[in-house]
Amino acid sequence: MRAEQRSGLLSAILAFTIWGLFPVYWKLLGAVPADEILAHRILWSFVFMRLLVAALGMSAGFRADLRELRGQREKFLLVAAAAVLISANWFIFIWAVNKGRVLETSLGYYINPLVNVLLGVIFLRERMNLWQKFAIFLAALGVGNLAARFGAALWISLGLAFSMGLYGLCKKKAGMNAFISITIETLLLAPLAALYLGSLYCRGEGFWPDLSLTSLLLLSGGAVTAAPLILFANGANKLPLSTLGMTQYVCPTLTFLLGTVIYSEPFTDAHIVSFALIWLALAVFSLSGRLPGKERAPGHNRPSSGTGA
Repeated sequence: MRAEQRSGLLSAILAFTIWGLFPVYWKLLGAVPADEILAHRILWSFVFMRLLVAALGMSAGFRADLRELRGQREKFLLVAAAAVLISANWFIFIWAVNKGRVLETSLGYYINPLVNVLLGVIFLRERMNLWQKFAIFLAALGVGNLAARFGAALWISLGLAFSMGLYGLCKKKAGMNAFISITIETLLLAPLAALYLGSLYCRGEGFWPDLSLTSLLLLSGGAVTAAPLILFANGANKLPLSTLGMTQYVCPTLTFLLGTVIYSEPFTDAHIVSFALIWLALAVFSLSGRLPGKERAPGHNRPSSGTGA
């Protein structure tokens, strides 16, 4: 492996490691309501990303994309939809972590690559080969098994998987630079976040910037959100798509270990069967390009543009 690819691989692994360890960070904010954490994350993510875009010399591109959005209604709606989807993904993840449901977030991000393929077939007319269809079938069995056992509780996993999948689809169709797009997405939501936080402050509620650990963690949410995005972008630029696709499983694996080993969440027989089916589905999916089949889907092993964690 060339030095450039080694650097890219290290960046990708670090990005997904940070995303995989996000539950630790959000659990430190367990005393703060999820909606308030989300508002802080949106606001400070915009501030940090805008500074980052300026530091990277992308301000001209940022302003040009903003002007373009004003004149292209369809593209604006795609970016606005992406903003709503990523905020929904962030909220579900933060809420689930602080309700002691880390294991369900892990399942969601294991399912996500398969959801990406399914959305590609539905909306982008991509084609699946026989093995990829079999992988989707195995994952559906795994999800169905948990649905039969836990019913509505599965909304967390499916909500995370589909919100991130649809978010990636919107970004793909909008075709914008990753750093600029997340900056614009948070810009669209930042005024609402600021108004909400301001209303809390006026009522004497919520946490506001001071020197307490909680406030510092809330303020750092922007940097914590941006850091893995930067690492992921570096990895994506230097690695083959198939290699990058495999590294994404670092995130849900770490989250799975946190949920079962560190936080001792219940791991029932139903979980064992379902996770085994989904892990098998991912193995088949990852190898589908090498297995006998008539066609290979254009989106094979396509990772999402990061994770919403």
